[in-house]
Formats: sequence, structure tokens, C-alpha cells
Amino acid sequence: MLIVTGSITARPESFEALREAALDHVRRSRAEPGCLTHSVQVDCENPLRLVFYEEWADRAALDVHFAQPGSGAFMRAVRDLSATSTRVRILPVVDRA
Repeated sequence: MLIVTGSITARPESFEALREAALDHVRRSRAEPGCLTHSVQVDCENPLRLVFYEEWADRAALDVHFAQPGSGAFMRAVRDLSATSTRVRILPVVDRA
């Protein structure tokens, strides 16, 4: 399993449009094979910042997700609507059981 995290900070005038784009992206992603969890939250300390948390079954499922037209459209929206974004972090989960 892989955990993916990242965040986006909107400009005040673009927050609602970015939030809607993020919610659409989350809904699309949840329907993809291999998506275990996909969510977006508003940061309590910075109400213009959206934080993403995702869990994917494996790298192959994540690669297919990144190749989806909807993922590309979302990233274009991020570039157009955000003030800043963080690097996406992909963390492997090690099962120690």
C-alpha cells in the first residue's frame, strides 16, 4: 500500500473554485480501481489551504490514477487557481505483521 499526501493553498478569490475542483477530483479518484481512501480537508489554521490524504493498493494503481484525464485536468486547475502547492509525497507502507 502507498500513502499519498499533499496540500494546495488557494488565493482568496479562487478558493471556492479550487475546493469544487478538489472535491470533483476526490469523487472521481474514489471510483478508480486500487483507490482505498481519497480525501481533502480544509486546514483549521489556514482556511485557504486544502490538504489531501490518499491510500492506494499499489504503485500500478497510482500510476493509472496519475494517467487519467481527470487527474491532468485537476492539475491544470491547481496551477490556475492556487497561490502555492506542496510537493506530493508518496510513502510506502511497510507491513510488519
